[in-house]
Amino acid sequence: MSRGGNTTKIHAVRDALGNPIRFILTPGNEADCTQALFLLEGLKAESVLADKGYDSEAIVNFIMESGATVVIPPKNNRLNPRECDFMLYKERNLIERFFNTLKHFRAIATRYAKKATNFLGLINIAATVIWLK
Repeated sequence: MSRGGNTTKIHAVRDALGNPIRFILTPGNEADCTQALFLLEGLKAESVLADKGYDSEAIVNFIMESGATVVIPPKNNRLNPRECDFMLYKERNLIERFFNTLKHFRAIATRYAKKATNFLGLINIAATVIWLK
């Protein structure tokens, strides 16, 4: 459960087929970019697609050092915006579709579990069911 509020944010990584690989839970008021390095650590990828919430120098440098292509649209306040392959960025819809599929599991959509560890367990069970389909 989040500190000071009643929301929890799910951060996820999926493969090129849309299958979930890794999850991290944070309080709903925590910025997306704080979890990216933990999510990406140890993973190999040709490209990393993410939304503007993950546009930071640390994340971009980490992805480039791993040898992957950065496909993150630059934030509007960047002084020197970098190029983004928006055709490839369209593939990011797979993660959005995964989150939509997660919402089909009532225990996740309504957050029945009060403890974060139990909630993460439910997410892992749902992800396993999604993998098996």
